[in-house]
Amino acid sequence: MVKKTFNRIRGTTPNIEQATKHLRKHQTPAESRLWEVLRNKKLHGLRFRRQHPVGNFIADFYCPACKLVIELDGGIHTHRADYDAARTQEMAAYGYRVIRFENQQVLDDLNSVLDVIYQEALSRSPPK
Repeated sequence: MVKKTFNRIRGTTPNIEQATKHLRKHQTPAESRLWEVLRNKKLHGLRFRRQHPVGNFIADFYCPACKLVIELDGGIHTHRADYDAARTQEMAAYGYRVIRFENQQVLDDLNSVLDVIYQEALSRSPPK
């Protein structure tokens, strides 16, 4: 029997894992601000992960209970609409719902962003 010597999330590669670690250490100001209010179940008890691998992509934030991905878009995203659409489509194939916010929205109107995230999470949560 071969002993597993790595702890890899399904579907990821060592390169993706390395990239996630780098991104966690080098967050944008908007990512840092949003993470402060999502971490440790601060948003209505919902658990979020940051820089979570999904296939060949890395989601900015992910709520496993709701299969909800939150992507924050900076200025570079205005030139990568096709790439972002492909990312969204692949994540949808995994059953994830992707919602996007501009970095400036997070910095200028965090409460509205949190309201949208929470309402989307509620709509995707299984009934209790």
